[in-house]
Amino acid sequence: MLKSVEDRKPGGDGRPHAVVIGSGFGGLAAAVRLGARGYRVTVLEKLDAPGGRAYVFKDEGYVFDAGPTIITVPFLLEELWELAGRRFEDDIELREMNPFYGIRFDDGDVVHCYRDADVMREEVKRIAPEDADGYERFLKKSQDIFEVGFQQLAHVPFHTLKSMAKVTPDLIRLESYRSVHSLVAQYIKNPKLQVALNFHPLLVGGNPFAASSFYCLISYLEREWGVHFVMGGTGKLVDGLVDLIEGQGGAVICDAEAAQITTKDGRATGVKLADGRHVSADIVISNAEVGHTYKHLLSETKRKRWTDRKVDGARQSMSLFLWYFGTGRTYPEVDHHTIILGPRYRGLLNDIFTKKKLADDFSLYLHRPTATDPSMAPDGCEAFYVLSPVPNLKGDTDWTEMAEPYRQAVEKRLEETVLPGLKNAVTVSRVMTPIDFRDRLNSTHGAAFGLEPILTQSAWFRAHNKSEEVEGLYLVGAGTHPGAGVPGVLSSARVLDAIVPDAAACKVHG
Repeated sequence: MLKSVEDRKPGGDGRPHAVVIGSGFGGLAAAVRLGARGYRVTVLEKLDAPGGRAYVFKDEGYVFDAGPTIITVPFLLEELWELAGRRFEDDIELREMNPFYGIRFDDGDVVHCYRDADVMREEVKRIAPEDADGYERFLKKSQDIFEVGFQQLAHVPFHTLKSMAKVTPDLIRLESYRSVHSLVAQYIKNPKLQVALNFHPLLVGGNPFAASSFYCLISYLEREWGVHFVMGGTGKLVDGLVDLIEGQGGAVICDAEAAQITTKDGRATGVKLADGRHVSADIVISNAEVGHTYKHLLSETKRKRWTDRKVDGARQSMSLFLWYFGTGRTYPEVDHHTIILGPRYRGLLNDIFTKKKLADDFSLYLHRPTATDPSMAPDGCEAFYVLSPVPNLKGDTDWTEMAEPYRQAVEKRLEETVLPGLKNAVTVSRVMTPIDFRDRLNSTHGAAFGLEPILTQSAWFRAHNKSEEVEGLYLVGAGTHPGAGVPGVLSSARVLDAIVPDAAACKVHG
């Protein structure tokens, strides 16, 4: 990995130069795709290591994936390796989860979700035998939505009204105007089973009671390809993608914070770094958060659609509180993925998304990677991270004061539920709050997933992958079409194949 911009030879090797801002999964995938199409690619990363939200923390032999922990659509990654002339399975080992996760309710009851259709049917009958038929009908509906929303539209650009008009009949037919909860409740009456089938929007920053029912496709997507863990941690994927880029003659440069996308005559010409250096480009791809891209990286450019007012007024996703910790003992009875629900569900989500209020209660996602890969912690120890959805920074929580009390409350809850003796077992500890999302990851209002996934911020209404403000500027990542989550951001890079000209047709613009 190149350490400085100066390591790049001026003028390069004659190939058109594509500069990618940000090395999250969207940016790295875009770099591989552009490299395969004949571009010389330079990825600029603000942090000291690549990955963005998929950054890796290491501490005293523990390895913590900072963000994504599951892979649900392996072919999107396999395709990138193929484009680079490599075999995915030679570099990366995926381990399928069985069950996907356990959902622990406040009364102690646990619902497990499985890929195997027969096993899942039995789990549904155990919880709510009266909903067995409704579950089958819901899964068929989820498949219908998946076939349109993911297979047909996830990789298709939506930068014209015509493209939106073309799919509107399908959106109406599939009832995308309804919320995820509303659609699930049409088929399922048992409250616990409803939660097990409607929580998925939270994985991409959405409120199940407001997110478009299009996100019900996730239920079938998990069934189609399964839920996987990357042996060694998700950071192994980041390392693998960087290796692909370098193998194509590209470079990933860290400690290189973008300050401004430079333009001339309405066209992107490169990127000015925070230290004053300039990297010339024929095209620029921003994997930075959408609001940051338009409000800060294009602050010197007159904008028609993505004005500061629009950025500030857009509905952002919730944020997250994350606690990464290692224990000096093991917890073999704990699943790899566990969702620990509090006493409230809808009320808590209303506090988070609408009131922007930090509640006294919470629901948690607990990740125990050492359940599958013990190498991520020292012998006899465990690595964990626990995630709590919290309001973004439009609320009035002072995280400089609340971070430690909140961590202690989370610790107490875990100790009372699934990790007995936790307080005395913790050996290493670190937290991330919405302030880190704002300051470290340049996220508007500290939102963890960019724009909230509601219908009026989806498809054409979401940030376009081809900028309408500047020629030669393209956007990938969670805030763009099709949305957040690893499949979403990888698909946003896939959209570029349809809208970025091949290198041979790219005119050099200085």
